Amino acid sequence: MLEVIFLGTGGIMPNRERNVPSIVLRYKGEIILWDVGEGTLRQLNTARLSPMRIEKVFITHFHGDHYLGLMSLIQTMTLWNRENPLHIYGPKYTFEFIQNYLKSGFFAPSFEIHVHELGETRLKFGDYEIWAFKVEHGIPALGYVFKEKDRRGNFDLEKIRELGLKPGPWMKELELRGKIDINGQTIYLEDVTGERRKGVKVVYTGDTEPCARIELFSERADLLIHEATYLSDEERGESYHSTVSEACEVARKAKVKLLALFHRAPRYEYDEYLQKARQLCNHRFMVPKDFDKLKW
Repeated sequence: MLEVIFLGTGGIMPNRERNVPSIVLRYKGEIILWDVGEGTLRQLNTARLSPMRIEKVFITHFHGDHYLGLMSLIQTMTLWNRENPLHIYGPKYTFEFIQNYLKSGFFAPSFEIHVHELGETRLKFGDYEIWAFKVEHGIPALGYVFKEKDRRGNFDLEKIRELGLKPGPWMKELELRGKIDINGQTIYLEDVTGERRKGVKVVYTGDTEPCARIELFSERADLLIHEATYLSDEERGESYHSTVSEACEVARKAKVKLLALFHRAPRYEYDEYLQKARQLCNHRFMVPKDFDKLKW
């Protein structure tokens, strides 16, 4: 099961209603962080999530609201005598930023920190992959895709009966081994299961103005978390950000199942932003609040 937890949903700076960006992906006991804005440690504590369970941190870019919470996270892990390594991923200059960051205080981590600078790439981790793709923010910046491997189909009782079999403990052995001999016949897993099920796909743009890569990498995603900092072009000005209308258009073209409008500017109250988004967006969407959760 994949669970997405929005730890911080605002942009630029925290306010009384919401913290700056950080998203948890919890998958089979592992915790992955997408961005780690200031205050992320407090948000983790409020959500009752242990920072010791975090194995990977993916930073979209090095503007403060997306990475300044990393220091307190690492120091707390050290105070709690962490031993497992931590992997930090990010765009060009990540190694330089992290090295300077770790030299900025009088402490040394109790564990290994592995830094990975990424271009557009696919990283494979067991039952899932993380894809990194470039976005347009005026500085080196990445978006990320979580893509679960396709899963086997469910057991099909009709197919089982056609083979003269009954449901039983042999099904567990078949699931583990892929094939099994019963009553002189070899049964393969695909003989008694339905079509393979698509794995979950979740996309996070980080900060960006609209670009073709987002539409490409978001195609038919279960969830697209697209920054929508501003409600109008006039308010956006010359910044490398997106509006609600632009995010909704990307979601429509990419045929995503659900759009999460993310990174809204501090000037907007939640109800004001939601009401305007309903007028502007013709795609299925949500405006997440801090600590909202989605599960698959």
